[in-house]
Amino acid sequence: MPLLVRTASLTKYSQIARSIGIDPVRTLRAAGVDPSCLSMPDLRIPEASLARVFEVSAHQGGGSLGVRIGEAWKLADFGALSLFLQHQPTLRDVLAQIECYRHLLSDSVAVHVEEIDDVAVLHVALLTGRPHPGPEMVELAVGAVFSLVRAMLGSNYLPRSVHFAHAAPASLEVHRRFFGQRVEFDSECDGIVLARQDLDRANPLADAHLAHYARELLDLQPRYQQESLADNVRRTLHILLPRGQGAIEPVSARLGLTPRTLQRQLEQTGMRFSALLNEVRASLAIRYLTQPRHSVSDVADLLGFSELSAFSRWFSGEFRQAPSHWRGAFFERGTNGSLAPYPANHSGH
Repeated sequence: MPLLVRTASLTKYSQIARSIGIDPVRTLRAAGVDPSCLSMPDLRIPEASLARVFEVSAHQGGGSLGVRIGEAWKLADFGALSLFLQHQPTLRDVLAQIECYRHLLSDSVAVHVEEIDDVAVLHVALLTGRPHPGPEMVELAVGAVFSLVRAMLGSNYLPRSVHFAHAAPASLEVHRRFFGQRVEFDSECDGIVLARQDLDRANPLADAHLAHYARELLDLQPRYQQESLADNVRRTLHILLPRGQGAIEPVSARLGLTPRTLQRQLEQTGMRFSALLNEVRASLAIRYLTQPRHSVSDVADLLGFSELSAFSRWFSGEFRQAPSHWRGAFFERGTNGSLAPYPANHSGH
């Protein structure tokens, strides 16, 4: 099943593309997307189709479109979920409900809250089936989450820092205008760092009665497709594996299941946890190996291998070459202007 996303991003895209000289109708047609999506925010399209729109736009000079759309994002752009979110008592509650009702927004995006001392990190992960989601897609997702944070904490709220794993663009003007001065690239994760206490700051607009009413309306909303347990596991692994929590116990706990129940339910759909772990490892391995700041040893550690030799054996079994050889060939292709993001003998989800 394709990963689906709401077309609300494209209604925002339409306005912003025109402002920088891009014809949104022509661009959508070139990307193979029906232009009616530009005016209908609650349709569902494959995530890959939205990514193609950004790719075509980039060739037309549409830089920083993702963060521009994130900057323009409002609470109302969360569609049917907006009223319910507006009346949650705290940001912590909002983020929990976003996960509960993700099927109304995006099959692709997951947000995980990590709390360390007086700091909270909002990790934003994208499940796309591609080894690289693309910087525009990541910046759009982080931007939408940041707009949600501002909806709860105030329109002028600034986080401690905002992080992106990809390299910095040529200009940071739009990023700093939106996120503030502390925007860091080539980071260990994509996400937002804020004071832990901000998670529990009281929302003065919260109304429990309206929240209850909004939930009743939400529960009447149709599901566009049956939620996939395997995709939920993939999303969770994308977040937890680099944090050293790729075993079945923390993954099942985040999904509200016991390890035995998770394994049994996966087996009923013809899947195994170990196969999904292997799949996510393969995707993340390629993503990390294409980032020069990570040594091969770093990649092994991020993927949960205690020994570099174990990672090398696993990678060679998956891709029929050592990780160092694959990385060398990748960057050689890059200098020749021909980037191939995934080994020819291995395919992503």
